[in-house]
Amino acid sequence: MMPRLSANLTTLYRDIPFLDRFAMAARAGFRHVEFQFPYLEAKADIRTALDANGLDLVLMNTPPGDRAAGEIGLAVLPDRRDEFRRSIDLALDYATALGSPRLHCVAGVVPPGSDRGALEDCFVENLRHAAGEAYRAGVKLLVEPLNPFDTPGYFLTDVDDAVQLIEKAATGNLFLQYDFYHQSRTRGELVATFDRLRPLIDHVQIAGNPGRYEPEKGEVNFDFVMAHLDAAGWEGFVGCEWTPRPGERAAELGWARRHLEETP
Repeated sequence: MMPRLSANLTTLYRDIPFLDRFAMAARAGFRHVEFQFPYLEAKADIRTALDANGLDLVLMNTPPGDRAAGEIGLAVLPDRRDEFRRSIDLALDYATALGSPRLHCVAGVVPPGSDRGALEDCFVENLRHAAGEAYRAGVKLLVEPLNPFDTPGYFLTDVDDAVQLIEKAATGNLFLQYDFYHQSRTRGELVATFDRLRPLIDHVQIAGNPGRYEPEKGEVNFDFVMAHLDAAGWEGFVGCEWTPRPGERAAELGWARRHLEETP
């Protein structure tokens, strides 16, 4: 069986009201979904949307901080430790209510003039705290490198740096979220890196490069990537985190339809 696909509701249906996206994913054939920041919606409304459409949630993000100010996470910011801990409480409240088994801890953008060593120490301390709280809630904590072209200034941009942080935190409940798109924009070696780091990987995501459009539209052979995941026995999810090309309808999702698992 091919790896299971998860619809990223934040990117696939970004121009549609959030609570309407669940029905669209279900109509497209998905049984699993993920999203980034659900905190503007009530937990009960999201739970209802999941249940009404027969969907399981497989991943969500911790709160980003002030998006209007360009923040994408609080975990590396030494002067925001208390706010970060409160954000973890909020994230786990949502994750447990919605049944998400995974929580991506967004790191944050490096403030101008800051000491990277101090940021790393803060990140490790916060990851230990968050991983422990997540473990008690029955949730896995993940970190994900983002490419520096799409997210300038983001603290974590390299998979090997992520591995070093995971090892330094040494919590037993901290894993790698491996995005083939981000890896293709930084270092390449997509499947070789996946194979090398597989023991730490708990979730993967895909999108076409360039443009972050459907996988079939880019320079990476994602049919080969999916076949490799299948041959490697990957039993996790593959998050469809792309943005439909301008002028195309998200509901069509031609590439995803070819790879969706068969309905029992």
